[in-house]
Amino acid sequence: MSADERTGTEELPPDTARWREVQESADFAELRRRLRRFVFPMTGLFLVWYLVYVLLADYAHDFMSTRLFGNINVALVLGILQFVSTFVITTLYVRYANRKLDPQAEKIRAEIEGADK
Repeated sequence: MSADERTGTEELPPDTARWREVQESADFAELRRRLRRFVFPMTGLFLVWYLVYVLLADYAHDFMSTRLFGNINVALVLGILQFVSTFVITTLYVRYANRKLDPQAEKIRAEIEGADK
């Protein structure tokens, strides 16, 4: 009986062991923290904004049908702003990723590739 069988652990292939080591590293934890710091609040903000739009469309018919100019009403403007906010969030994420996520990911990648050589 091998030591692994006695202890109930199994030995992982070298690649799997290395990836687990990377995943448990402080650098990777920092990368995850930075990602979550942007993604969770932004997702929550967008979902609230979308829910407000849906609730207004369903329960505030008079407000949403208020004409702003010509055939343009509040509902149309808020609907278009849903698309605009999606593009704004995407732009903000790309800028955030370029400044905060990509350098950290490159650092981890360089460590992994350096260890493999």
